[in-house]
Amino acid sequence: MRRWMAVAVMVLALGGLDAAPAVASASGPTPTVIAEPSSGVTPILRLVTGARHSLTLTMYELRDQQVEQALVAAHARGVTVRVLLDKGYYGHGYNENRAAYSYLQGHGVSVRYAATYFAYTHQKTLTADGSVAAIMTLNFDGLYPSTRDYAVIDRRATDVKAILTVFNADWSHEQLASPPTAGGDLVFSPHAAASFTALVTGARSSIELESEELAYKPAIIDLCAAARRHVKVRIVMTYEHEWLAALRSLARCGAGVRVYHGQSYYIHAKLLLVDGHRALVGSQNLTTTSLDYNRELSIRLTAAAPLRSLAADFKGDYSGGERLP
Repeated sequence: MRRWMAVAVMVLALGGLDAAPAVASASGPTPTVIAEPSSGVTPILRLVTGARHSLTLTMYELRDQQVEQALVAAHARGVTVRVLLDKGYYGHGYNENRAAYSYLQGHGVSVRYAATYFAYTHQKTLTADGSVAAIMTLNFDGLYPSTRDYAVIDRRATDVKAILTVFNADWSHEQLASPPTAGGDLVFSPHAAASFTALVTGARSSIELESEELAYKPAIIDLCAAARRHVKVRIVMTYEHEWLAALRSLARCGAGVRVYHGQSYYIHAKLLLVDGHRALVGSQNLTTTSLDYNRELSIRLTAAAPLRSLAADFKGDYSGGERLP
């Protein structure tokens, strides 16, 4: 792995870019949760079609032509559109975004590949007019009817400004020594492991986890320890042989594990819900690469309404899953 060699930078608001000073604390409307597969892409696409001044998109996989066409249409009506796409492992792996890059560039949209000092740019975030952000677990890949995913719609000014600070730095391929966290609302990778560990080790009554991948050994150890101290640990994942040993180990510790073999949908979500009062939702999987070497983003939620929504979805997923074979 390449080492994260961070240096401090100041990101200036240049002509045509969103001004985005880092701010210390967050306030404003309560974030709302969009759940897939029930919602589809339409509620998120409305942010694109309704934008008047600016759009930014950081995306791991962009293959949905509906989204691509909406970005082109926004550019055509005078919106400043900037799209930052992953280019594969440290810029040398398989590039999922060639077609989208060519299409957007061919229609005049400002599009760049993400910096190669990240293993992957796995973040999935959209901002519109500097006033709203969609922080997502989902890719714009057109697979919404077949995946469990979430998007958090966040209109809190401090959060959106912090996200734009990081976008502007990543757009310019300038490394931030310490990305702004908007008073703790935002968790960026690299160096996100501590935020996940703190939530798990601080749990008192319950931990509910959905993840596509589970290979980060400290997290597995902490989840096991939580179950052994009588925290109710429940985990929902898609069945993959790669994660089977970790899941069986956690089941032996007392965790409840449910898996999907393709029934209903694929568990692509990344959700950590603790004690029913705190949650992290975003792009990070529980792997070393995701937490410590990728560019990723999750949002911390504490408001009752989005937590109730996430808890209800998790309850349904856990009930619909199967026990480990």
